[in-house]
Formats: sequence, C-alpha cells, structure tokens
Amino acid sequence: MKIDHSLPLEYSTEENRLKILGFWIFLGAEIALFATLFATYFTLVDRTGNGPAGSEIFEVTPVLIETILLLTSSFTIGLGVNAMRLGNKKATMGFFIVTLILGAGFLGVEIYEFTHYVHVGAGLQVSAFTSSLLTLLGTHGAHVTLGLFWGIFILMQVKKRGLTPETANKSFIFSLYWHFLDVVWIFIFSFVYLKGMM
Repeated sequence: MKIDHSLPLEYSTEENRLKILGFWIFLGAEIALFATLFATYFTLVDRTGNGPAGSEIFEVTPVLIETILLLTSSFTIGLGVNAMRLGNKKATMGFFIVTLILGAGFLGVEIYEFTHYVHVGAGLQVSAFTSSLLTLLGTHGAHVTLGLFWGIFILMQVKKRGLTPETANKSFIFSLYWHFLDVVWIFIFSFVYLKGMM
C-alpha cells in the first residue's frame, strides 16, 4: 500500500480515495431517499383529515434544542477531523465523543417529541400528514441512531489502532455522513417546522 504523504491522512492511499468517492455516491442515494420523503410530505402536508395540523402540534422549544444540538455536533465533528489531520489522537477522540453526546441529546429530544405527538393525537395512522411527517422524522432519527453506533465503533478503532490511514479514512467518511444528517435537519427545520408553525 503506497502512502502519499503530501495528502491528508484520510486521502493518503488510492484505496482511501476510492472509498471516499464511493461514499459520496452512497450519499447521492441517500439524497434521493430524503428527496422522496420530502416530496411525499409536501404533497400530503394539508391532508390532515380529522387529525391535527402542524401548527397545532409543533412546539418551538424542542425544535430549537434539537437544532442547536445537531448544528453544534456538526461543528465539533469538524474540529475532530481537524485534530485528526494534525495527528492529535486525544483531541480527535474528544471531539468525536462530544459529537456523539450531542447526537444522543438530539435523539432524546426527538423521542420526547414523538411521545408528545402521539399524546396529542398525531399518530402514524391518524392522517396522511402525520404519517408522512413521522416517516420523514423517523427516517432521519434512525439515521442519527445508526450514526451513534457507527461513531462508537470508530472511536474504539482509533483508541486501539491510533490514527492510521485506515482509521482516518473511516473517521472522515463518518464525518461526511454526520454533516449530511445536519444538512437534512436544516431542511426539516426550515421547510417542515418553520413553515408548519406559520
């Protein structure tokens, strides 16, 4: 395996570069998935039937907390990648741990939010609106949950093996995934919650 020391560690081998390219292609498929979920939501948003509308169930505080937690976690994972590029294993792990804690906090608030929706009569089978809303939010939440487990496994590998081209590549790809979840959340915040509260 030939290592190019002129490139960042995560790009330092041909295999690593191909893995990153492959992950970008995978993210393209994820974009298609979420685009479909958003299109479904926008088509069904006014079909509330006998159920509540978004303006009746959305609460500002949980949504703002979720947004702050996820935006901050995107910042901390960026700091983690920067620390990785500087060769600082301890700082890399520290920033990744903070990222995962913030992600877990986001999930905790989202679980509260889902409980609130069901409590106020906005369950999955109540209307086309609630079904599309909960499917969109649940799919994003499932991706965050997967990300938490993935991040834990990467932390274990970095702790055991250190910062190698392989672990750096995995860490960088994970950071791309986490940033993608953050971008999806910005769309959810803007076009689902803010628009729905009006």
